[in-house]
Amino acid sequence: MRYLNLKDGQSVPLLGQGTWHMGERQDQRVREVTALREGLELGMSLIDTAEMYAEGGAERVVGEAIGGRREQVFLVSKAYPWHAGRDSLPKACEDSLRRLGTDYLDLYLLHWRGEYPLAETLEAFERLREQGKIRRWGVSNFDLDDLQELDAPDCAANQVLYNPEARGIEFDLLPWQRRQGLPLMAYCPVGQGSRLLEHPALLEVARRQDATPAQVALAWVLRGDGVIAIPKAVDPLHLKQNAAAADLRLSAEDMATLDQAFPAPTRKRPLAMI
Repeated sequence: MRYLNLKDGQSVPLLGQGTWHMGERQDQRVREVTALREGLELGMSLIDTAEMYAEGGAERVVGEAIGGRREQVFLVSKAYPWHAGRDSLPKACEDSLRRLGTDYLDLYLLHWRGEYPLAETLEAFERLREQGKIRRWGVSNFDLDDLQELDAPDCAANQVLYNPEARGIEFDLLPWQRRQGLPLMAYCPVGQGSRLLEHPALLEVARRQDATPAQVALAWVLRGDGVIAIPKAVDPLHLKQNAAAADLRLSAEDMATLDQAFPAPTRKRPLAMI
């Protein structure tokens, strides 16, 4: 597994585990818990979740999965924007901690920007950090102008949509974050559903690399500095394939094939969100 250092020197794996849509069905609970535990064994010790996912259900799945092994996990959760106030954010954090069965988060993110002033949200984040409830804070779905308005050197990460068919951030957001040393967490790095993974260009590169299309997409996302990918997987084979993708290197020919199929942006585009 390859690693990235956060601003404070904390080392985290470039490949973590996403949990969107986990916790939605009770009959999948054992399978989901088992998958997260297997992912930890494979070195994917960063687990990303949110109070939004299954309205806390995903956090409960994560809490069960990390029971007895909390210190092995870099735990990330996210707060609704309507919980981002001076009084509401501490309560949302406490609720997430209770569902997760822990007394602290390694990273707590504002899920997307809402009506609360950023200064008020930052004040609440800093109070939680001073209390030891969170070790770091960050944001999600922030575009460049949002980050510049935030103007906070202590922001630890920005989580956004990024994969070969969603490259808009490469025009300005991703280069700016790299210059600032601000890690980018890529959600949906293999796309949503099967459309991206069935694209002929990904299939061609996968054949050349003796890899799966999902591995190619992950290797593409991780090809540059400062990016963490958080794919979701429940199938044991997919977990092993995801973990192996961290060491997959795409050739110049591979990159040319993908760039032709998924051109880099030549102008500013609205931030893509799911």
